Amino acid sequence: MIIINLKNYKFGSQSLALAKQIQRYLPNSIICPSTADLSLISNKTKLKVYAQHIDFQDTNRATGFILPQSIKKSGASGTLLNHAEHRISLKKIKESIKKCKELNLKTIVCTDSLSELKKIIKFKPTAIAFEDSKLISTGKSITQYNPESIRKFIKTIKHTSIIPICGAGISTPVDVKEAYKLGCKGVLIASAITNSKNPTSLLKQIASINKK
Repeated sequence: MIIINLKNYKFGSQSLALAKQIQRYLPNSIICPSTADLSLISNKTKLKVYAQHIDFQDTNRATGFILPQSIKKSGASGTLLNHAEHRISLKKIKESIKKCKELNLKTIVCTDSLSELKKIIKFKPTAIAFEDSKLISTGKSITQYNPESIRKFIKTIKHTSIIPICGAGISTPVDVKEAYKLGCKGVLIASAITNSKNPTSLLKQIASINKK
């Protein structure tokens, strides 16, 4: 499972152009564009599209909030939650997962804490992405600089049905391969693709790993 977070680095036609490249080489990946581009990418590609965040909020007082109902109408099939750049409380995580399940939306919850992880497991999201927040956007992969945290993560999540994913600094095919070796079923990748002037080579290499 490859989850590509566009992190609001690209918008509109740029976002769509990158999405089409991703679709060509990684058609089974999940892409997380800006909220404004959910509908565009959902309508113009066959990729699974997830929102970068949703808000659990009373619909009568929801001005400025991103409702799960709205992302579903925009064509999203799931959402990221609790990314290092958009932390929310455990209560909000629990409420958001529950609401998403009611709407048949998938949830990938991010965490950089093993203690928080144990609490999130109880909410039964679709997947949990373990990240070292200090390594995000550094190009220093968690698989190389903090592999022990991934091993502990995998051990903690092992006897659940939740899909284990890792992220933070994932930048090369080697990083992806190491994530799989450590027991993850997918990776969350962003800057290495979204900031690249020519992401085609990396997409091709990751695609070759996924086929093995």
